[in-house]
Amino acid sequence: MFGDMMGMMGKLKEAQEKIEATKKRLNTISLQETSSDGLLTVSITGNRAIKEINIDDSLLTDKEQLEDYLVLTINKAIDAATRVNEAELSAAAKDGMPNIPGMDSLFK
Repeated sequence: MFGDMMGMMGKLKEAQEKIEATKKRLNTISLQETSSDGLLTVSITGNRAIKEINIDDSLLTDKEQLEDYLVLTINKAIDAATRVNEAELSAAAKDGMPNIPGMDSLFK
């Protein structure tokens, strides 16, 4: 039984290492969200860090419109990055977990 416990602890450490590696890799994943008319683009990493915002000059004349564009497009970018982040981390955690009865239902 002690050997089984040690094996399980090793698997948990392995899972944690996979999750950490996945988090690092998510920093290298770049997603882009663009406003429906293409006037504003937001680049974001898989860890939800905004890397770049490109604004068409035509939006610079209307502060309120620009603010609306920023809110909508940044929120779309965060949503997309969150979906990628959660899927990647869930897969890494599920892949590295030891086979414990009932645990697989936590990752469905």
